[in-house]
Amino acid sequence: MGKTIIEKIIQDHTKEEVKPGKIVWMDLDIRSARDFGGPNVIKNYEKEYGDALVADRKKTFFTFDLCVPPSSLKYADNQQICREFARRQDIEVFDVDRGIGSHVLIEKGLAWAGSTVVGTDSHLNILGAVGSFGQGMGDVDVTFAFKTGKTWFEVPQTLKVLIKGSFSSPTTAKDLTLYILKNLGTKKAALKAVEFYGEAARGLALPGRITLCSMVTEMAGIIGFVPEFRDSLKAEIENISGAKFSPHEADKDCSYSDTAEIDVSDLSPQVAVPFLPDNVQDVSELKGVKIDSGFIGSCTNGRTEDFALASQILKGKKIKEGITLKIVPATKRVYKEILERGILENLFLSGAIISNPGCSGCAEGHIGLTGEGEVQVSTGNRNFAGKQGKGKTYLASPAVVAASCLTGHITNPKDI
Repeated sequence: MGKTIIEKIIQDHTKEEVKPGKIVWMDLDIRSARDFGGPNVIKNYEKEYGDALVADRKKTFFTFDLCVPPSSLKYADNQQICREFARRQDIEVFDVDRGIGSHVLIEKGLAWAGSTVVGTDSHLNILGAVGSFGQGMGDVDVTFAFKTGKTWFEVPQTLKVLIKGSFSSPTTAKDLTLYILKNLGTKKAALKAVEFYGEAARGLALPGRITLCSMVTEMAGIIGFVPEFRDSLKAEIENISGAKFSPHEADKDCSYSDTAEIDVSDLSPQVAVPFLPDNVQDVSELKGVKIDSGFIGSCTNGRTEDFALASQILKGKKIKEGITLKIVPATKRVYKEILERGILENLFLSGAIISNPGCSGCAEGHIGLTGEGEVQVSTGNRNFAGKQGKGKTYLASPAVVAASCLTGHITNPKDI
């Protein structure tokens, strides 16, 4: 019997037989901790292992991306605790100016096709966009990974999703992702790896694959892969990461737990309505819903192409008076690119607020929070009640966010 992509990656990192449902010990290529979970990892580490060295300092990292620079004394302390431990262990820190850790790992070539990566980030499965098995884990598990370079993992079943048909602008990868989430819900892919096939998936550039793989978390899945790569995309990924790109492919005789078909022919822009990411409606059903603010960024939509799309809509126009639009690039590299290409200038002149690279838009202490009664349209990945404040958050594409900030209500970009 052949193997799925996740089974192949795990098999490459263990001597045990790999099959769905079996728990195996797996070697790790990279282990990381953020400024949120990092201090607890260190506390656990020093309690259990004292001043013993980590398994491999060249494979161990801290990534600061949640509250950067720190917006509270707690985060200032947390980051300094991580820095001091990193100095004692000679571990590299991607500090407050670098951006979202998962994106930085891709850009630095540390998360490469076929690699295994764990960290204290619930969206680390975003690394499936480049064929890497990334997984968010708890502080105790990451502590053990720091010391041993291993973790145990139950081999997941794999769901095959065939995306039929195609779509065109102003529909984007975010709309595709939300529509898939609407169809799969949180049960079809629960605790499974997902492989996405079909013309619409194959045509996604890297930013779109990042968007899709990021929200496998909201589908309750383990990891998502888009196995079909064009040669031009392979070259793009190699250029970004500086590493040879050679992704796994599922065997033709592999076994899937289930198969789903989703038709996206002529798909219109989609919006997730509060308070669930899978409560998705066509943008036309929300016409007239007034907003107070917009947010473009997060690990889901913080790449250069996302801001370029918003810039095309906002260029030469002004955000509606009384509306606040917050812009947060995913990484320092992205910030540099939108600065050099004039995208940043267009966004600034339209009236947007530009921040330094980081996560934002996700939790308390971040840019992108909502006050009681506030309605926000956001490119983030979660809109749970209370997650970003007492207001309501609608999830949408950068195009929908930009268009909505021009009109003051949720708007189909084609109407601008």
